[in-house]
Amino acid sequence: MMQQGQEAESQIRTLIEAWADAVRRHDYAGVLARHDHDVVMFDVPPPFQSRGLDAYRKTWDLFFGCNKTSDAFDIEDLAITAGDDVAFAVAVMRCGPPQDELQFRLTIGLRKIDGEWRIMHEHHSVPAEE
Repeated sequence: MMQQGQEAESQIRTLIEAWADAVRRHDYAGVLARHDHDVVMFDVPPPFQSRGLDAYRKTWDLFFGCNKTSDAFDIEDLAITAGDDVAFAVAVMRCGPPQDELQFRLTIGLRKIDGEWRIMHEHHSVPAEE
C-alpha cells in the first residue's frame, strides 16, 4: 500500500512539474494536457472562477501576455497527499520577472480516471495585504 502511495505521489509530482514547465514555455497544449474538461479554477486576477477547459485556457492569455517565456514559474515547495483515486497537492510558487516576482500559493485537486491522474480543481492565491 505504501509503495502505491509513493508511486501516485511520483506520478503527480511529474504531472505538476510538466505543467509548470509548459507554463514557462507558454505551451497551451502542455498547460491543458492533464486538466479535466470540467476543471474548476479560482485565480488571483479576474475572472475569479473559471469552469471548463475552454474557460481555463482563456485565463492563460492574460498571463502569457504579461510574462516572457524566460520569466520564472517555479515550484518552491510541493506537498502531495494521494489516495487510490483522489489526491491533492499544495505548493508555494514563484512567478514573474525578477524585479516584479510574485510568490503565490497553489492547490490542486486530482482524480484518477481510467488509470491517469486528471486535474479537477486548481486554486491560485496570494496572501491578503494589510
